[in-house]
Amino acid sequence: MQQVNNIREKIEEGDFYEINYCNEFYSEGKRIDPISTYHSLNKKAKAPFSAFFKFHNKYIICASPERFLKKEGSKLISQPIKGTCRKGKTKSENELLQQKLKSDIKERAENVMIVDLVRNDLAKSSKAGSVKVEELFGIYEFETVNHMISTVVSEADNNQTSSILQHAFPMGSMTGAPKVEVMKNIEAFENFKRGIFSGSIGYIAPNGDFDFNVVIRSILYDDTSMYISVPVGGAITFDSVPENEWEELTLKANAMMEVLNATA
Repeated sequence: MQQVNNIREKIEEGDFYEINYCNEFYSEGKRIDPISTYHSLNKKAKAPFSAFFKFHNKYIICASPERFLKKEGSKLISQPIKGTCRKGKTKSENELLQQKLKSDIKERAENVMIVDLVRNDLAKSSKAGSVKVEELFGIYEFETVNHMISTVVSEADNNQTSSILQHAFPMGSMTGAPKVEVMKNIEAFENFKRGIFSGSIGYIAPNGDFDFNVVIRSILYDDTSMYISVPVGGAITFDSVPENEWEELTLKANAMMEVLNATA
């Protein structure tokens, strides 16, 4: 919470105007079964962009709700998430929470800042005038939370998958604006190295189409060192209230913590 206040001071000084600030919950010396943990997490979260990835003795157990970038023919689609609230216990309570989320000035400001950043990123790989916001401030219900998601689309001006991904990476929803300045400050403010967290997992089809997620809501596990990492974060703006940011952080971590029989 002190770091949130420090970030707000930086924003007031004009260094940047939105930053995605992340923290790491972790455990040392504990062994888990990665495959059964993935199945438990996926059953709980039912995330549309979940993934299981193994590299030597390191595992990514991912229940991501967020698409980074998709290419379908010449169409590019990015769907940044900015804006989160808990789910209600009843349908009527949840509808009220969704309405509150959609009308929340701070959440809308966070979302539109990142939408503008994504529009700029896509423009580097797209035909002039083709970048459009297909949906702004869409409210989507997931198994454990509600999210505000916007959809930005464009028409690619070439089929060079590597250059399209390079121009858009790292994704705006996990950095902030302006992107380069924010990335420098992320390195200074965060007390852990993100590694694959806030990176991307996806596929490239033989015809050049692709679909990539954002690696969030994930358990990162090293079976050799028996190190379990659960990084989570959120957007900080000048209007951020530290206590509310901590509450959002623990809300996002809940599913992973429950699967690991831990508490945030």
